[in-house]
Amino acid sequence: MAEQPSRPLSRRRVLGAGAALGALAAAGPLAAPARAEPADASWPTAFPLPDGFRPEGIATGPGPYAWFGSLGGGSLYRASLATGRGETVATGTDAMSVGLKTDRQGRVFIAGGGSRQLRVVDGRTGRILATYEVGRPATVVNDVVLTPGAAWFTDSTQPQLYGLPLGPRGELPHPREVVTLPLGGEWAEAPAEGFTTNGLERTPDGLGLLVINVYADGGSLYRVDPRTGGARRVDLGGAKIPDGDGALLLGRTLYVVQQFQNAVDVFRMDATGLRGRAIARITDPRFRVPTTVAAYGDRLYLPNSRLDIPPAPGTQYDAVAVRRVP
Repeated sequence: MAEQPSRPLSRRRVLGAGAALGALAAAGPLAAPARAEPADASWPTAFPLPDGFRPEGIATGPGPYAWFGSLGGGSLYRASLATGRGETVATGTDAMSVGLKTDRQGRVFIAGGGSRQLRVVDGRTGRILATYEVGRPATVVNDVVLTPGAAWFTDSTQPQLYGLPLGPRGELPHPREVVTLPLGGEWAEAPAEGFTTNGLERTPDGLGLLVINVYADGGSLYRVDPRTGGARRVDLGGAKIPDGDGALLLGRTLYVVQQFQNAVDVFRMDATGLRGRAIARITDPRFRVPTTVAAYGDRLYLPNSRLDIPPAPGTQYDAVAVRRVP
């Protein structure tokens, strides 16, 4: 059962959550921002994750900490970026944790993959604050982004997004207030509930959402209007993102993790998010199928998900850090 907000959310307010993005952007995002100063040079640039953990998602903050979700279950892993040491945080569920984001209250918003769950967890205790079931049996809830007024989630096998409207102080909604936003306009979905949608981010101007589509035109990026679900293909100058997984926007710089290519493609976006140009590709010999990316200081942190090998209890996993593009 979801936590009850202090005041009921009206249907009009729920549907207006996307429209409020622009007005609320000036207040800053709810997600804990990456600090501007460099990470200490003595901090590790790689650190182990638990054997057999099967990491997929990553989030940083509050403070110099990283959170990791697991394809193998609901437990999270919290690591100090200063030392590389960490601990497993049990959440009381075996349902997988795929994409995740943290906010300034220390809550972790989790895309629950094939469990069809949107979960919110207290990062300090692991206590589940709310669980929302969405979609249909084939649904795979893949990634999440926090905006000032809502948390948005992708569905990899259905042409729709899910939204959790948040109250003025971040209050969580009642289950009946969850938004299902069908995608229209130029959106193209793979046939027979095939895998289509992966990561997402906000547009630089805060008025829209950027959604990765690994099916359309060999891998594309779309700008989605959160008020209507209308989607327009983003002009990336001919660049393709067929293995696009996690996305991270810092200012107007968009990082897209191309998992099986062991690379992060970097684009400079215009304010609307409708046009971008490739400015760099980050590769590293330590990449072993990274899936998602988060930032702290002048570093990017990525979990190596090793999706190219069968998972086993003794499989070793780690996270690595690389420099951000100036």
